[in-house]
Amino acid sequence: MEKKYSVLMSVYYKETPAFLQESIESMLRQTVFPDDFVIVCDGPLPEELWNVLQEFQKARPGLFQIVPLKTCQGLGNALNQGLSYCKNERIARMDSDDISMPERCEKQLLAMDREQADILSGSVYEFEGSLQNIRARRTLPQTAEEIRTYAQRRNPFNHPCVMYRKSAVQAAGGYRHCPFFEDYDLWARMLLLGKKGYNLAEPILYMRAGESMYARRGGISYGCLALKFRWKLKKMGISSTADFFVAGLGQFLVCLLPNKLRKIFYKKVLRKEGDA
Repeated sequence: MEKKYSVLMSVYYKETPAFLQESIESMLRQTVFPDDFVIVCDGPLPEELWNVLQEFQKARPGLFQIVPLKTCQGLGNALNQGLSYCKNERIARMDSDDISMPERCEKQLLAMDREQADILSGSVYEFEGSLQNIRARRTLPQTAEEIRTYAQRRNPFNHPCVMYRKSAVQAAGGYRHCPFFEDYDLWARMLLLGKKGYNLAEPILYMRAGESMYARRGGISYGCLALKFRWKLKKMGISSTADFFVAGLGQFLVCLLPNKLRKIFYKKVLRKEGDA
């Protein structure tokens, strides 16, 4: 098993320092330890966030690469710049507020070799407040064929716990500016190139959820962006006209729901109940 991998994270000024610290610590508790940790600062950060990064950098000299951007450029552009700093072919994505399970990366490295996958993720537990308050579980199809079919209407990978081959991402053009859908946009281009996907059935990450997460996925503005992106998927050849109308209009209608009802829809229809 190839044990070398990089971690790629982006953080911006709105992040909570305690969440950032928990997220980084979870990657430092991996049973297969990373030898490269790239953190892109997407625009100026407040002192509290800078202090978190500096403490980790002092404690682990040589491990962290802190990449400061002068202005906030958006997640897609920030990750694309961070990608160029990653030293290894295998890269584990990590969001700045989620928590990886200790065996996450070891399981992914093994599966990447076994399945000859270019990109893979796994199931995630969504929690609110503390890890003891798991509210839902997002599972995904496992095999390459199932993933390609699933991608026609829904995002086929859990972005917060994705691991991929740097060369495969770069071959597809890397991340692009596509607000709210940077990850899905990249996966679609990778799949169109014939890159192989795989998903672990078991949960490998705790994803922070709550009222704000569901609120971000609502409103007319978000709904219009979702429709625009769904049309892009159709033009790319990932989705059909029928997929556009079913998934696109369905998502737009969900965006118009009150936040409380949208939260229930996600939990009851798009997720499994928490089973930890």
